[in-house]
Amino acid sequence: MKKNKKREYQSSELVKSFARIYGFEDKLVAFEIKDFLEDYLDESLFNEIRSVNLENGFIIIKIDSPLLKHDFKMRKSFYLKKFQDKFGEDKFHDLQIL
Repeated sequence: MKKNKKREYQSSELVKSFARIYGFEDKLVAFEIKDFLEDYLDESLFNEIRSVNLENGFIIIKIDSPLLKHDFKMRKSFYLKKFQDKFGEDKFHDLQIL
């Protein structure tokens, strides 16, 4: 029986390694947050989200719809806690809705 070599990685581990090396780890996490929101929100609501970024420990979500923007602001601590539970508390400490 042939053993797997230690150097054999799953593709996701390889992408994370490159992200760490080249400094775009935050962008990778932002994509994961956006994917999470796509699964969590209704499609019409998700389409109102213009962008998701991660900068200096802040999750920055830009939303086109005033109603959805207000909902996110009202439930800011709920969403921040959900993101921290899913991706780790050490990655971000605040959420900005623009």
